[in-house]
Formats: sequence, structure tokens, C-alpha cells
Amino acid sequence: MDINIRDLRANQKKHEFKGIKWIVAGVAALFIAANSFTIVPAGNTGVVLTLGEVNNKPLSEGFHIKVPFAQRVENISNQIQVYETPASAVSKDLQTVSSKIAVNYRLVSDKSPEMYRKVGSDYQTVLIAPAVQECMKSATAKHTAEELITERQSVGDEVKTSLEARLSEYGIYIEKFNIVNFDFSEEFNTAIESKQVAEQNLLKTQTEQKQTELIADTSAKNKRVAANAEADAILAKAKAQAEANKLLEESLSDKVIAYEQIQKWDGVMPKVTGSESGMLIDVDLNSLDGSSQKSQTSQAASPSNNE
Repeated sequence: MDINIRDLRANQKKHEFKGIKWIVAGVAALFIAANSFTIVPAGNTGVVLTLGEVNNKPLSEGFHIKVPFAQRVENISNQIQVYETPASAVSKDLQTVSSKIAVNYRLVSDKSPEMYRKVGSDYQTVLIAPAVQECMKSATAKHTAEELITERQSVGDEVKTSLEARLSEYGIYIEKFNIVNFDFSEEFNTAIESKQVAEQNLLKTQTEQKQTELIADTSAKNKRVAANAEADAILAKAKAQAEANKLLEESLSDKVIAYEQIQKWDGVMPKVTGSESGMLIDVDLNSLDGSSQKSQTSQAASPSNNE
């Protein structure tokens, strides 16, 4: 009986050991299987490292088989990323300029293995940040503070071109560069405000002067128009009068004049008449009557004297 019990226990232990071995083998198989493939997410590139060595051929999005334990895959994003940072620089006219900038960039997928080999996955800190600061300082030094304000887009394009030249060799493509804001010293802001006020006052003065000149020109023009109209009216009246006189002169004759004189005579003989010499002689009818009477008296007295 004791022997049978021992045999049973031995067989039981043997079966248990076999079961554990199968469980361990299954777990190991699952673990190996889990490390035999990888999935590269969308918008990423897989960089394969075989025992620490970077494979030059990147993995695209999706499912891939790899050597378990000997290979691992680092996912590098190829999506557009945004890097925002403050920047400080000095302008051409030695004004301190503080700005906030934003860079939209992405990593070209074919360059992902080389980027990982040379820089690693933290290329934003290692490459982009210092390049942005340096390009911003260089571009700012070429422009005055006023130009940075009035030509912001042009300055931004200049910085973008400079960044592309620095980062393209690493496979970093600059999608967009924005200068979000410029900030200057309080003294410069005060000077700009004073200049704007002076320009506005000058513009106001020029506008008022132009309005005054326009009013004066309009008044002078109106006077010239009125004078020309008056002159034209006088000229037209004179021409009409001349034409009327001419027609009147052509229509007059001696008979018409005599007829008009007869029509207008009031029955009184004129006291002034013309002589052949052209002199005017005053004819006094009363004196003529007196002289006649005296002559007649003289003639009547003469015979008595003779007698």
C-alpha cells in the first residue's frame, strides 16, 4: 500500500511538473511572439535598431515583423508640429526687441533614420530651438525697429528662408514661420507714439490747408465764371444795341424824319434855328413884334416932320 501511494504521488508530481513546463513554454512563446512584430502608428516612421545599430531603411505605417529581443523600433513623428518660443534680439538701430515666434515644421520620413543616428528623438531641443534663436537675431540685426513693425511679413519670410537652409540637411521642413508679437522698450514705444501724434497733426494741418485752398480756388473760379458771364451779357447787349441802331439808321429817311417832326410839333415856332454858317441864332418873336411896331410908328411920324 505504501508503495502504491508513493508511486501515485510521484506520478502526480511528474504530471504537475510537465504542466508547469507547458505553461512556461506557452508564456515564453507568447512573449517571443509579442516581441516578433511592431505596429508603426499613422503619421510616424519606424526607425529599426538591430542590437543598437540604426537601419537605414525606415518602416512605414502599419504592421511589421522584427527579430525578437535583437531588434527594436523607435517611432519618429512625421506630422506637422508647432514650436513656440520667446526670442530676444537687437535691431539695426540698437533697439532691444522681444518677440514671440511660432514655427510649424515636420520631419521628412526618409531622413528619420539619419536624424535618429545623428541627433536622436529630441531634435526639437537640439536643432530647432538654437537655430530659431540664431536666425531671428540675424534677421533682426538687419532691420530698424520701425522696419520690424512695418515689414513684419518680410522679416518672417527672411527668417523662414534662413531656417530652411540650416535644417533641411537634417530632413526638417519648415511649413510656416510666424512672428506672433514684437515688444520694444518703454522709451521706444513713447517715441513711436509721439511720432504718430506728430504725423497725425501734420496730416490734419495739410488737410485743412488743402481744404482752404480748395475753397479759395472754388471761390475764384465762381468769380471768374460770374465775371465772364457778365462780360458776355454786356457784349451781347452792346451787339444787340448796335444791331438795333444799324437797323434804325437804315430805316430812316428825310421824309420819315419830317413826318416824325410834324407828328411831334406842338404848334410853337422854335426859338433857335440854324444858319447857313452853322451857327445857332436865338429868335425872339416878341422882340420881332416890337421892332415892327417901332418901324411902323417911325414911318407914320416921318411925313409930319416933313410937313
